[in-house]
Amino acid sequence: MLDSLTFLFEKFMLFSNFKLFQSLWQEEEKCAVRSSVFRRGDLLEVPRTLFTHYGIYLGENRVAHLMPDIMPVLTSNKQLIKPVVSNKRLILGCIYRSASVRVDSVEDFAYGAQILVNDMDMQLKWQALANEDVARRAEKQIGSIQYSLLWNNCEHFVTYCRYGTPVSQQTDRFCCCLKSIIRDQRSVALTVVLGVVYIICFGLAPSTTVPTILIPFTLWMAG
Repeated sequence: MLDSLTFLFEKFMLFSNFKLFQSLWQEEEKCAVRSSVFRRGDLLEVPRTLFTHYGIYLGENRVAHLMPDIMPVLTSNKQLIKPVVSNKRLILGCIYRSASVRVDSVEDFAYGAQILVNDMDMQLKWQALANEDVARRAEKQIGSIQYSLLWNNCEHFVTYCRYGTPVSQQTDRFCCCLKSIIRDQRSVALTVVLGVVYIICFGLAPSTTVPTILIPFTLWMAG
């Protein structure tokens, strides 16, 4: 039992180091947004609740960014689609895998958070394209697009525009953590314990027994 608790604590600490989850217990810094310091083609990023959001500055206080949004599926009324995407619209868009590259003001894009400019240039150490080329690539993408939380998100959009290759460091970190959990053989013991508890609570049936056997076996083989 102690070993299982230690395992859960280790994985919780691993997840807590993600950029995906850091802002859950870090208060977002509020700041005045000054678009005059940005250049057309700059890569902008802001911390959100569960992730970091990215966009490309187009000039004239405008930012192109990829946002999941259910509203374009429900209506073609531009006046209803134009307002800032709410959390409800975003979540439903993720579920439906519907998104669009849209243009919003710097203030709406930042949503009160501090903006980092071209910070990814130092992280990836890749040669960025000319700023004008970056902006033009972003402008060509404006409109509806199929969305995938892991394989086609806002970070893929900006890295394609700025570096020519769509990548996501947030996806890579998540997948690395998932691999470490799967490869840790304590995952097998923990899923067995949880499966037995599930059987005790809900009775012996195919719906409880099969997962109890299949999931630990899959984890064991994968490890």
